[in-house]
Amino acid sequence: MNYITDMDKMAITPKGLKFVLAGVIVMVAGFVLLSGGGIKDPQVFNYAMFDFRRLVAAPIVILAGIVVIIVSITGKFDKE
Repeated sequence: MNYITDMDKMAITPKGLKFVLAGVIVMVAGFVLLSGGGIKDPQVFNYAMFDFRRLVAAPIVILAGIVVIIVSITGKFDKE
């Protein structure tokens, strides 16, 4: 006999898993925004290291991805 109990069900719905994947993609986009700005000569100061993209935009995008993941895990989505 094959009984489905509460222990057999997943804790997260398929819709929630899609949101987790979307949150991970948003976080990866934030890390891509954070990258770059390297220079070959270490004696030369690089002002590109302190631009808006790296100091403000990238951390906000990364935090948005974390928020999407937290909401997707803790949120309750109705089945369609």
